[in-house]
Amino acid sequence: MTDCIFCKIIKKEIPAQIRYEDEDLIAFDDINPQAPVHILLLPKKHISSLVELNDQILAGKLLLVAKKVAKEAGLDNFRVVTNSGEEAGQTVSHLHFHILGGKRLGHIA
Repeated sequence: MTDCIFCKIIKKEIPAQIRYEDEDLIAFDDINPQAPVHILLLPKKHISSLVELNDQILAGKLLLVAKKVAKEAGLDNFRVVTNSGEEAGQTVSHLHFHILGGKRLGHIA
């Protein structure tokens, strides 16, 4: 699938407030923020969820860039979350990580 909303943002068909971009990844502000800072980080290659991620180098890069994006957003304390599958709360079938911070976040189970 390459016509999902995130693929359209990657192709610049839909505008977004981009925070980071390189040949593999893009990060942009979430349009429905759940925290004062809520950035989405995703691979440019369409991968439907974490279950489908098989590239160890890309997996590592996602975590290192998440740290970089959080720091550049001024966050010393932050949460990185991904949902995998509809029952887990994934609403867009394109692997993405939520970088959340800017306030005290509640505990999650």
